[in-house]
Amino acid sequence: NSIFRKLDITPHQLIQLMSQTSPLFIIRVYGIIINHNNELLLTNELYNGQSFTKFPGGGLQFGEGTLDCLKREFEEEFKLTLNNIEHFYTTDFFQASAFHSKAQVVSIYYKAELNDVNYILQSYDSNVSPFWKPIDLLTIDDVTFPIDKKVVAMLLL
Repeated sequence: NSIFRKLDITPHQLIQLMSQTSPLFIIRVYGIIINHNNELLLTNELYNGQSFTKFPGGGLQFGEGTLDCLKREFEEEFKLTLNNIEHFYTTDFFQASAFHSKAQVVSIYYKAELNDVNYILQSYDSNVSPFWKPIDLLTIDDVTFPIDKKVVAMLLL
């Protein structure tokens, strides 16, 4: 985030500038967390005035590995540590970004467990509201983005 302060622009503005000159890839990393009550952790979020429901996680930063990104996102948003992290799915089709018309999104999903099974959901980011969704009530319409919908369909198989 310090690079954005030095440039005096937001990450959103930087992506807009970069996508004007060359193709841009955005890499997102998400956690699939299912608790002992067979509930899936999802988040309602607000970004650039748009609200959506998705898996918890976020964008890969330069110099960061995907597992480091996942761990950082859970620490920043929920003050949580993850255990037993296993790769579940990586996007295998073209998906344009919902927020940047000239950017392609690649999402990587990991199944993981929370280090604290008695964790009471709370967010340390005012734009993120986590909640548990019972798997037996889960549908692809519970999430907003196409890649998330594919992952929900895979979970329901």
